[in-house]
Amino acid sequence: MTLKEKAEKLDKIYPTHAHLFHIPTFETLGIENANFHPTTPSIYLCGNSLGLMPKQTRRAITEQLDAWSARAVESHFNHPTGTNWVDVDLPLVHLLAPIVGCNEREVCAMGSLTSNLNALLIHFYKPQGRRTKILFEKHAFPSDYYAFLNMVQLFGYDESHLIQVEVDAAPGKTYLETESILRVFDAHADEVALVCFPGIQYYTGQLFDMERITHYVKHKQPEVVVGWDLAHAVGNVELHLHEWGVDFAAWCSYKYLNSGPGAIAGIYVHEKHTVDNTHKKYTPRLAGWWGNNSEDRFKMLEKFDPIASALSYRQSNPSVIDCVALQSSLQIFEHVGGVATLRRKSLDLTRFLWDILVESKYYIPQNEINETKFGFKILTPKDPQQRGSQLSLLFQPHRDDKRENVMERVFEHLHRHAIICDERRPDVIRLAPLPLYNTFNETLVAATRLFEALELLAKDYV
Repeated sequence: MTLKEKAEKLDKIYPTHAHLFHIPTFETLGIENANFHPTTPSIYLCGNSLGLMPKQTRRAITEQLDAWSARAVESHFNHPTGTNWVDVDLPLVHLLAPIVGCNEREVCAMGSLTSNLNALLIHFYKPQGRRTKILFEKHAFPSDYYAFLNMVQLFGYDESHLIQVEVDAAPGKTYLETESILRVFDAHADEVALVCFPGIQYYTGQLFDMERITHYVKHKQPEVVVGWDLAHAVGNVELHLHEWGVDFAAWCSYKYLNSGPGAIAGIYVHEKHTVDNTHKKYTPRLAGWWGNNSEDRFKMLEKFDPIASALSYRQSNPSVIDCVALQSSLQIFEHVGGVATLRRKSLDLTRFLWDILVESKYYIPQNEINETKFGFKILTPKDPQQRGSQLSLLFQPHRDDKRENVMERVFEHLHRHAIICDERRPDVIRLAPLPLYNTFNETLVAATRLFEALELLAKDYV
């Protein structure tokens, strides 16, 4: 069976929902290529950075603009067609809960990823005695590092109170082993106040064993708080935050949840932290009127009476436009059977792509240490259960001049053919075929274009 035949067979097994999304074309992207008609759709493999726009999002937003123009402030309590604005984020709760695996009192849509992470850190990071340190990964996304650094500094500590777990110094090792994380935790178990890792590492695409890490820490040191940054995991892989005993989590929704650039984010807080919320009994946090008892919210009382759920962490009234944009995408997840259904296709998509890539004559195994050799390595774990939708390819050799660097030249070739992915300098291209709107045939075409680029460049690096 040829790769083309295999792709066609798999595309018959797994449906695509691309018809529910707007797909950029050569014309809309401003790409001129005489070999393609301007209306030819792109192959969009960049949902790990920004998800595509659901077609129904435009109607959802227009409805709110119409309400604004027709009733203005009165739409807060007397919306002409839909949910009153005062409650516009509440319909998101039952849609988000199955996405992250929790009950409805544990989740809410609010803020942005890093502002939410900071709000949760100031609430949950409680250094006492020797237990003052935050454990996280060495190559965390910079925003996370900045948040952790400034959090310990706010409490009068310095960078020595950050414990960063590094990849083992072994030939060809590109990602963290769970055992390494647990070993470092054990070495500092009586000093750690909080553990916070990404669900999926943004650069390598590694899926961390969230269940095992959480269980291990909570079993060994129950007082240690465990949180997760789910920016690259939410909507991508199955999550069971409540079952795993996670204390808190934060995420953005503009990647796999397709809510739009910079759109509203979300948080999870285990119900044990909010079930006893009352005016007289609650743990202080960054607070605002939208986290207060809704029955008293507009009485303007000088009394904080937090809602007995994750909603109590909200500070301000949410953006109406953001909420309905996210809702329009989450409705699609619900319609197609949820993350569990999509994950089955995702596993086969990345496995299909992996198998094609490693058969290339330009593929370099991870353990081959020769940085002058022309080709690419795959940084992402080989085990499908240790990755999400993304495969990260490291191109070599490196050249400081972008015009001569392999990665930049491959990326340019892909873009000329409307293969939309993203680059992470100096040498990585991230490919993310998504089960919602990508097909196996598209994945094959993208890999073929990548090999085509390398074939054209090979003579320059002999």
